[in-house]
Amino acid sequence: MESGGEIPVLVVFGPTASGKTDLAEALFASDQSDSAKNPFRGRVDIVSADSMQVYRGMDIGTAKPDPSLLERLPHLLIDIRSPREQFGAGDFVRLADEACRSSWASARFPVLLGGTAFYLKNFVYGLPDTPEADPATREALRARLSREGPLPLRAELERVDPESARRIHPSDEYRLLRALEVYAASGRPLSSFSLSGSPRAGYRFFVAALERPRDELYARIDRRVDLMFERGLREEFARLWEEGYRADDPGMQAIGYREFFEAASEEGRDPPNADGERVRFLIKRDSRRYAKRQYTFFRSLPGVVWFFADDRDGFLAAVKAFYGAVAT
Repeated sequence: MESGGEIPVLVVFGPTASGKTDLAEALFASDQSDSAKNPFRGRVDIVSADSMQVYRGMDIGTAKPDPSLLERLPHLLIDIRSPREQFGAGDFVRLADEACRSSWASARFPVLLGGTAFYLKNFVYGLPDTPEADPATREALRARLSREGPLPLRAELERVDPESARRIHPSDEYRLLRALEVYAASGRPLSSFSLSGSPRAGYRFFVAALERPRDELYARIDRRVDLMFERGLREEFARLWEEGYRADDPGMQAIGYREFFEAASEEGRDPPNADGERVRFLIKRDSRRYAKRQYTFFRSLPGVVWFFADDRDGFLAAVKAFYGAVAT
């Protein structure tokens, strides 16, 4: 499988509940019945671009693929961190590089699939050339966060870097601290460090995005959240709580988990005892807001080809055209 020295990588973005996994399963999972018609069946490695599926033990709330699908369609970069560990764009790009190279060297097709648009953008265009982390500055900011809480630090970021403040979710303390650290080290806002305007060398990319009408997407989000509760989301959260995970752990800042803390704070209860209907409402609300931000972010990228999420024939035809002769 040659590609002029470049690794061809299909990048597939879709917001939460848009149908990314269903599409991948329909087109790429191992099934010899139509391998002549679809040369990608059983020959694809999915590189997960989901910032929260990296965490072990967080299965229901992050909508991880079930074990039977993982057997038929390998997914990389899932279950590789404890919920206490930070995992950022730099970690993702490094590990995704390794995964894509290994997949291609094994005569398989690497497909980046996920909804963390920031990760996908960094993988395609490279990481911004921001200052290296300064341990002393980071420790001082962490001490302030512990002492003052996030609101004063966020107000400071809004003054010095309003663009980054708009992009960073209020509960994302890691990126909040990083943005303030960059400003302290350089005197420049993080948003001023732009990415390269060209895709990274060594790869050939086809960047696709899945879309649905907003009302349809929101209805799918609501159904997904209801199904999460049916499958035991509350019990999963209670187990994580018993294992000692708390609101300031990176994994617990994911949608689907942080709402237990929010509801409990409103009610004066321990998070496992938060009102289930309130938690359900908050997860649906935050998921819809996140989907809107995901779309807005990805539409700002150049060269993205948009597909209706149920247009499997059109999507497969485009993938065949991209991979060309190497797929035969």
